[in-house]
Amino acid sequence: MYPPLPLPPPAPHRDFISVTLSLGQSYDGSKSWRRRSCWRKWKQLSRLQRNVILFSLTFLMLCGFLSYISVADQWRAVDGRSAEEQKTRPADPPVLPAPQKADAHPENMQGALPQKPQRHFRRGPPNLLLRTPSKDSEDPRQGDTKRRDEAVGDAHQEESTQRTVVSWRGAVIEPQPGTELPSRKAEAPARPSSQAPRIQNPAASPNERQRAVIDAFRHAWAGYRKFAWGHDELKPVSRSFSEWFGLGLTLIDALDTMWILGLKKEFEEARKWVSKKLRFQKDVDVNLFESTIRILGGLLSAYHLSGDELFLRKAEDFGNRLMPAFQTPSKIPYSDVNIGTGAAHPPRWTSDSTVAEVTSIQLEFRELSRLTGSKKFQEAAEEVTRHVHSLSGKKDGLVPMFINTHSGLFTHMGVFTLGARADSYYEYLLKQWIQGGKQETQLLEDYLEAIEGIRRHLLRRSEPRKLTFVGELAHGRFSAKMDHLVCFLPGTLALGAHHGLPADHMELARALMDTCYQMNRQMETGLSPEIVHFNLYPQNDHKDVQVKPADRHNLLRPETVESLFYLYRLTGDRKYQDWGWEILQSFNTYTRVPSGGYSSISNVQDPLNPQPRDKMESFFLGETLKYLYLLFSDDPDLLSLDTYVFNTEAHPLPIWAPPREV
Repeated sequence: MYPPLPLPPPAPHRDFISVTLSLGQSYDGSKSWRRRSCWRKWKQLSRLQRNVILFSLTFLMLCGFLSYISVADQWRAVDGRSAEEQKTRPADPPVLPAPQKADAHPENMQGALPQKPQRHFRRGPPNLLLRTPSKDSEDPRQGDTKRRDEAVGDAHQEESTQRTVVSWRGAVIEPQPGTELPSRKAEAPARPSSQAPRIQNPAASPNERQRAVIDAFRHAWAGYRKFAWGHDELKPVSRSFSEWFGLGLTLIDALDTMWILGLKKEFEEARKWVSKKLRFQKDVDVNLFESTIRILGGLLSAYHLSGDELFLRKAEDFGNRLMPAFQTPSKIPYSDVNIGTGAAHPPRWTSDSTVAEVTSIQLEFRELSRLTGSKKFQEAAEEVTRHVHSLSGKKDGLVPMFINTHSGLFTHMGVFTLGARADSYYEYLLKQWIQGGKQETQLLEDYLEAIEGIRRHLLRRSEPRKLTFVGELAHGRFSAKMDHLVCFLPGTLALGAHHGLPADHMELARALMDTCYQMNRQMETGLSPEIVHFNLYPQNDHKDVQVKPADRHNLLRPETVESLFYLYRLTGDRKYQDWGWEILQSFNTYTRVPSGGYSSISNVQDPLNPQPRDKMESFFLGETLKYLYLLFSDDPDLLSLDTYVFNTEAHPLPIWAPPREV
């Protein structure tokens, strides 16, 4: 049998598409035409072809949707600006001339173009004579109207919580009418912002020493911006940050400094953070005093200098959140308050508050009431002042350091100091009197009595140079200890003399200023330690200023340069400028960190190894560099002392106009 013959190979499979052309035919509505529908053609496509088409259509739709959103936002912004520009500000009696804008680059200041006048509305900021940031290449109104829109939006994003809470010591904190965090609609009418202020005079270029301060600020700010942006404080050595309240303390503390120095770019960037990131609805305890002078004071000052409504809205919100601290049996506020829950309490280690802390919040709360029309802030703060005025336990106007929040009485009696825990009580007696137009005689009487008490009980002279200094008194025993904090006193005395107080106040101010300078001069680094002890008896090879090992640190504090500013501004003696220049050079030599920022140091007596502590306090930007810049200015109208009063964190607030006689 033969094997089967092999089958021929199969014909190759051929794919083809049949196309039928019907020339000359048109659609006639017949069923044969409708069968060739789009759906049938779609089904004839391969899966790959269909996926490609679907993806393309989806992509086009997404692009169109995004384009629509972008265009719509632009039109809404234009409409919002148009609506805002039609509103006017209620009028507030102006105290000061309108603020001026200074160019971010000082060399461009002289060519600045004048801007249109500012429109005012009720309780708006007074016009200020200040060189403020400007930008010739753009219409300043556009930036301001954009900021108005942000401010209005921000005001309604932070809702309050109201509930009964119990503090750690069992005190019930019940929110009272007016102390909760109210809706802005119920609290006060809307306050739209004004137009950008007009530059009245060409801004003078900074001199060489002022430019050195600007360089120092920019170096410090560069470190903060790079390593600690939005956090409380920079740790320049480790290139990181630390938190105290988690509210951007350094940024808020430095707002008005940037404005005064003419750093527009930095100010605008910080302003954007305040608008977008600063939120007070958070579960965090803040110290009433520190947060008032730094945050509330910083926001109020930024509002007055820039006229930007955003800062006032933030200040009002924050002020409301501090009010539960005053809900105590004695109305003496607790030291700490949770700005999210409203729970207030004393420190963990005592039921007392510090006298300086409860009596050094009045400038800020009084000004907040004046701006918002809500009297509760001023009433709460002034109730504390009246209460302390009436207390026994003082010694010729000198007050103890502690006060009990339940009984309202002084504690730890018999200890008197002008250093920590008591210092700014005396400062705010004078400054409240000045702020209120010199109408409140009780404040003046308490201040004058306290100065006489200082002369009688705390003033001594050292050996061998006969330096006048302010010591401490503990149960009748004098101590030759003086904190660097006490160096606020020469400036305060000079300020009082400028406002008509006895001329011997200025003499004492000059003597104490010499002492504070020697506290820096006699150190190997040229920087003062935190605490010194003065030599009272002639001894061979002994300096006037003695320092204990635990007190050798320097925290970049401002008190010496603060008083130098007042003494130069009010006497014109250029030696005070020279002394300030020496201190700035010492800061640059021993505290400047190459990567950005300045660090407090542990040993002012060791120039070879000052031992950086890796912390830049917020007050270095908020106070120290600001006072140095003002010290080196020869313009008495730059934050005139007849127009402004500085809070204890160097934030300028306006002096109130005296009431008009009817």
